[in-house]
Amino acid sequence: MTVGNALNLSVDDVLTTTRSVRKRLDLERPVPREVLLECLDLALQAPSGSNSQGWQWVFVEDAERKKALADIYRTYATPYLDAPKPEFGDERDLSRPRVQDSARYLNDHLHEVPVMLIPCLKGRAENTPGVSSAGFWGSLLPAVWSFMLALRSRGLGSAWTTLHLVGDGEKRAADLLGIPFDKYSQGGLFPIAYTQGTDFRPAKRLPADQLTHWNSW
Repeated sequence: MTVGNALNLSVDDVLTTTRSVRKRLDLERPVPREVLLECLDLALQAPSGSNSQGWQWVFVEDAERKKALADIYRTYATPYLDAPKPEFGDERDLSRPRVQDSARYLNDHLHEVPVMLIPCLKGRAENTPGVSSAGFWGSLLPAVWSFMLALRSRGLGSAWTTLHLVGDGEKRAADLLGIPFDKYSQGGLFPIAYTQGTDFRPAKRLPADQLTHWNSW
């Protein structure tokens, strides 16, 4: 049984229209816990290394804690957004002003989102040898992306942010939420809300034939 109002989207629709949603997050509409848990149940079908399932999921609804997390995020996001960015030299440069404007909006309004999520994985990333780092994060990121796809299929959106992890930000967030910092790594900070409209479209991306290698680089 689907608790959330599922949209009539094909698998291809969900895969090609799950966007980083910032300016179109509905900051006023509540998000029921049962919808979040339904999406998470779907996400937990994702694979993890050795089937360890070493993930934990911290949802934040409390207004004071959301504001404190947003303040931690802004400590690092604001100077990052103000800093000049290198150019790609292709069509990606054309979308940069729009992306920057969207990111600044989220930076200003992050504390207003109905729910935040911090997904955590058992172990400390900095203690993971480089050769094992792909396996470490590969035990969390597929489930996080599945969660974002499930949100999209039910008319909700999010954005994958990581700037609160800069400097001492992760430790500050851990202390705020009681996350055992020495035992768990945080995979990001995700604002969650229903979207204003559901008519998202595929984004412009570099074509596959420019990024593909056969048998050698």
